[in-house]
Amino acid sequence: MADLFLVLWAVIPPLLLLAYYNCRVYSAPSLLWLLLFLISGAVSGFLALSLEWVFETVANQIVEWRQVQRSLFGVASRQLVEIGPIEETCKLIAVIAPTCYLQRRYRLRPSSIFLFTIAVALGFTAQENWVYLFHGTASILDRSIGTPIHAMFSAPWGYALAINISSTTRLHQNSQSRKNSATTHIQSSLPHSLLPTPYSLINSVVCHALVNTLSSTGRYSPPLQLLSYGLFPFLVWMFWRLEQLLRKVQGKATITLISGYTPQHRYWQRGLVLFALMLGGNAIFGLFLLARILSPLSLPQLFDPDTLRFLFNNLLLNFTFGILAWVIYFYLWHSARRQYIQG
Repeated sequence: MADLFLVLWAVIPPLLLLAYYNCRVYSAPSLLWLLLFLISGAVSGFLALSLEWVFETVANQIVEWRQVQRSLFGVASRQLVEIGPIEETCKLIAVIAPTCYLQRRYRLRPSSIFLFTIAVALGFTAQENWVYLFHGTASILDRSIGTPIHAMFSAPWGYALAINISSTTRLHQNSQSRKNSATTHIQSSLPHSLLPTPYSLINSVVCHALVNTLSSTGRYSPPLQLLSYGLFPFLVWMFWRLEQLLRKVQGKATITLISGYTPQHRYWQRGLVLFALMLGGNAIFGLFLLARILSPLSLPQLFDPDTLRFLFNNLLLNFTFGILAWVIYFYLWHSARRQYIQG
């Protein structure tokens, strides 16, 4: 019964997030397809876990790999050399293999391929949730908050993959009116189109490594602990990027925040964006820490006057930061929209 409980907590948050994105995509693919990609992502998670074990076994025979990981530089090196490349490549394979089959039979929209990437990433997350919860190395709260992170990692190569396949299909459809053998050309060129750009894959690997490195800085000495305050602002930016890419694959206009006509004005707006990310990200970080502190308390302890005072002060502080970040965002968005209408 306990194992079933862990499986449900591992699977339900990714399923809910997949349903959310499925509702947001116009003419979304079949729910059965999305579930198949979700399962494919979970399988890729077990494959990545096996490859990481093999990598570390071999690395320990060549160098003292476990000793290297005790420093922050070693942690960053492991994430950049091992974890990021292996996990992103496994997710990429989990998207390409079913897409190659479907693309030969159906005309897939770019938004569908991007949604397949999100489904695989969420399946990978479900597998990772189960591993962490089963071994007791993370709480349900931690894993639930981290549900969209793998989708944010994979967004750059998922977008590049969607655009590449769409462009190749459109190119050969245009040539079909001039060549009777166009179908043969489409089939022969599919393996080349089913690859993202190297830059997009490197982007995902670097972001993956950076997030995992920043999340580990809390256990080091105070100067290095300050780096942890950059984690949630960076995650907020990655979530913003995911949302922008989702709009682009659906043919919608992206939301513009930097709209200044002069370099000085644009630098000022970029500074405001960075400030809003710091405020909003650390407001979320503060709420996350608050939930982690209060979660072990019993109900009578929660209603203790000192606890309620602590809760009120923290909520007031973090919501103030969050509201300020939203005001800055609204100001930049409204300024860009007004300039677009006027000019």
